[in-house]
Amino acid sequence: MNQSEGVTPALSADTSTVHEIDLGVELGPIAYGCWRLSPCTVAEATEKIEAALECGMTLIDTADIYGYTGAEQSETGFGDAEMLLGEVLAGSPGLRDRMILATKAGIFPPIPYDSSEHYLRQAAEASLNRLGVEVVDLFQIHRPDVLTHPEEVASILSELREAGKIREAGVSNHTVAQTQALQSYLDFPLVTTQPEFSLVERRPLHDGTLDYAMEVGMTPLAWSPLGGGRLGSNAEGRRGAEIAKVADRIAKESGVSRAAVMLSWILSHPAGIVPIIGTQQVDRIYDCAKAVDLELSRQQWYELLVAAQGAPMP
Repeated sequence: MNQSEGVTPALSADTSTVHEIDLGVELGPIAYGCWRLSPCTVAEATEKIEAALECGMTLIDTADIYGYTGAEQSETGFGDAEMLLGEVLAGSPGLRDRMILATKAGIFPPIPYDSSEHYLRQAAEASLNRLGVEVVDLFQIHRPDVLTHPEEVASILSELREAGKIREAGVSNHTVAQTQALQSYLDFPLVTTQPEFSLVERRPLHDGTLDYAMEVGMTPLAWSPLGGGRLGSNAEGRRGAEIAKVADRIAKESGVSRAAVMLSWILSHPAGIVPIIGTQQVDRIYDCAKAVDLELSRQQWYELLVAAQGAPMP
């Protein structure tokens, strides 16, 4: 049956962008993030990474800041997530060949941001040491440092890439203009942009982030795709409750969880967005993976958007 016969066609993620990162391992439609990994034991962390890879979450995302607790620098836990992931890789060497290993740098409390050539060079070396690897597949500038000229950032990214310490580079939390400025000084393409994106944080839909990614072939990586817990079992506020109501109805009709519905909403966008989940429960990793097989109709997708924005489409 076709749309003219009264059936709304299902939406599906556009995977043409997803395969722009050619690192020998196919980039899965969902990624696994390590920002809450550091309190785990090595055995617990290994179990989570193995589950993610088994579910096709091949991009494993971390950052040097992950593990930071907000205390004095000597007590912060800065680098702890990378160190733990490094122990996982050392204990199970075969895992490295199954993943796209991504890390980020540029946040260094209490400064808070430093993307100077000197700092990023040191940060990259430190990440390699903590992870116990000679190269990371994807190195992203975590947040824009407005005190560093993009030409200087481009210089160190080029140096690290030419030295074989990073394979590809990207940006996180950058505006389109900031991304374009950095790209203008590079002779290789930035392959990723990592904004916050979910039903409760929808700015990338309207600020040009996703449009620019589609224009130039960047892969968007969405952090906090479930709203940082705001859309969980106890959805926050009236808007969260409205979103949850629609998502739960679709979930019941489809035989999946609310989380799978919300991830499917992200996966349905034609930019080929890869949401990064960070759950610490292995069963939830498997549950989230079901989003890949859920095909939302166009009507369902817009129903969720209308619930999220609290107003009908113009």
